[in-house]
Amino acid sequence: MSEQKYTRRWGDRRDGRWVRDVPGLQVIMAHMLPNRTDCECYMQDSFDVTELLPFLEEKNARHPEYKTTVFHALLIAAARMVKERPKMNRFIQGRRIYERYEISLAFVAKRRFQDNGEEALMFFVPGEDETLDSLSARVVGKVAETRRSATSTDGIDAVIDGFAKIPRLVLMPVLRVIRWLDFWGVNPKAFTDGDPNYSTIFLSNLGSIKAPAVYHHLNNYGTNSIMVTVGTIHKEERIMPDGSKQIRDVVDIGATLDERIADGFYFARSLKLVKHMFTHPELLDLPLSQPSGYEYE
Repeated sequence: MSEQKYTRRWGDRRDGRWVRDVPGLQVIMAHMLPNRTDCECYMQDSFDVTELLPFLEEKNARHPEYKTTVFHALLIAAARMVKERPKMNRFIQGRRIYERYEISLAFVAKRRFQDNGEEALMFFVPGEDETLDSLSARVVGKVAETRRSATSTDGIDAVIDGFAKIPRLVLMPVLRVIRWLDFWGVNPKAFTDGDPNYSTIFLSNLGSIKAPAVYHHLNNYGTNSIMVTVGTIHKEERIMPDGSKQIRDVVDIGATLDERIADGFYFARSLKLVKHMFTHPELLDLPLSQPSGYEYE
């Protein structure tokens, strides 16, 4: 949903509209279970990337100046999933259910692959005409620009570094005020823009450091309702639809979701859409405004 197509009403937030037409159970759950970390639903699965890998190899041969990766494919697939499954773009804050005006993706990038290497927060809002190529180029460019600097220089990183310098006795009440503002949705934009805690989906590419996909908790602060971890690509024997056995390339995925934004049926169908795009990677080249045409079973 875009901000241009929706007229804000009383009760809406700067970052989302108040969803009023929801079942009573969801309304009550927002009050009975107000903390996001008390409502976590964890899903773990492995995605078949056997068709995706040669698709990416061919694509990278055409633009050797930057490399499109499986993680980039997951970013655009996740954005399309949210585009076609709008309940996945909802969040609960202040004991109300909201739906974002835009889709946002965030992840953390290491500036240096060293024990003392700092982390930088990456935040992207895909456009209506976004494709795998355009998003991949944006991600590669932004990560490269960030790594040219050894320390935080601007954006939410600079805000966090500034707060970290405040003495503890002062910082504690200041953060309590910020949490209160967060509850009512009136935090200053400087505190929320570019913060992964306010993204639709917060991803962690653990495969880049040769680590497996793991469970990662949600945060009570902010509005993020979906946390995804990505593991390493490996070989695995699979039984194919015709009953034959094949060795396939797969990648493990872990997703932690706020169960209050939708039900398990909706979550499962959303996961199927992402898996379908990985086995039909040509869909990743479609602009987000064009439906995938996937037919749910």
